[in-house]
Amino acid sequence: MSEPRINDRIRVPEVRLVGPNGEQVGIVRVEDALRLAAEADLDLVEVAPEARPPVAKLMDFGKYKYETAMKARESRKNQVNTVIKEIKLRPKIDDHDYGTKKGHVVRFLKGGDKVKVTIMFRGREQSRPELGFRLLQRLAEDVAELGFVESAPRQDGRNMVMVLGPTKKKTVVRQEKRREAERSRTGEPGGEAPAASEAGTTQTEQA
Repeated sequence: MSEPRINDRIRVPEVRLVGPNGEQVGIVRVEDALRLAAEADLDLVEVAPEARPPVAKLMDFGKYKYETAMKARESRKNQVNTVIKEIKLRPKIDDHDYGTKKGHVVRFLKGGDKVKVTIMFRGREQSRPELGFRLLQRLAEDVAELGFVESAPRQDGRNMVMVLGPTKKKTVVRQEKRREAERSRTGEPGGEAPAASEAGTTQTEQA
């Protein structure tokens, strides 16, 4: 986005002038607006060039640019990208493997990430979709304290897919991690905070 025209770069005969506190001054010649800006030790900034006449405001343009940059930086800092992890299961998985896979799902949800759970059917298993459905229901119930079913089980070709969403957002996980780190530095007692997963561009991780 290009910067607005300021001061002598505003080459129109007149502007609709707005004061430094947002007060409406009215339509004035650009020469008069520049004089008012100089007297107030401020800049004349064109804020609505498409208007007729253009709207210009008296402001400290350097301060305005700094504050705008800081707001954009803070917005980027607080922005959390969605990360989708993926876990693949077989419909006839044994209890030990199920426990391992469930542990991965728990870890991902604690980190504030979504989890795509895929049931892979092979051969005759494709005629028993209820096996996959029951397995997904079981998993959803087992991790209900940490996540919720964001996308209900659905058939996707030879697979059945369900998406779990974390009950705690990644921003909350980060805050808890910072508080836990602070408690560790100060020696204050505190429970173990959920491990935060790195935020990045949307990705899929297989376990």
